[in-house]
Amino acid sequence: MAKFVIRLDSDERELLRRVTSIGRAAARKRLQAQILLLADAGPEGPVKADEEIAEALGIGLSTIHRVRQRCVEQGPEAAICPRPQPARPHQVKLPPAVEPQLIALACADPPTGRARWTVRLLADRLVELRYCSRVSEETVRKALKKTRLT
Repeated sequence: MAKFVIRLDSDERELLRRVTSIGRAAARKRLQAQILLLADAGPEGPVKADEEIAEALGIGLSTIHRVRQRCVEQGPEAAICPRPQPARPHQVKLPPAVEPQLIALACADPPTGRARWTVRLLADRLVELRYCSRVSEETVRKALKKTRLT
């Protein structure tokens, strides 16, 4: 791993000390501020090794590496602020026209050599019959659960 050296000036150090001393900061934000304070290689910093920081705070080395890297690349304020989470996709549902086809398929006789339909077989058959371009087993399971056919 590449070593990212952190050198904090007095204003940045004071900001991080405030974050760690005030009881209202989020736990992750406080932890990341403690990492930066312990890793400070400036004139007033303790310059602890990553292993010492990991042992003192009870965290992994990769966490320390990521916080160091973010501090060097984006600055200490960006390193302690939580990154925005990516938008989550909307719940995937079967198109309304496909649900009756799925129910009819589930009620039909299973393929030869099988005692019953499985969710995987139903999903594969929907794609095979071109009712939809792709569908996950979980989507099929939820659609069947909604109709109480399970």
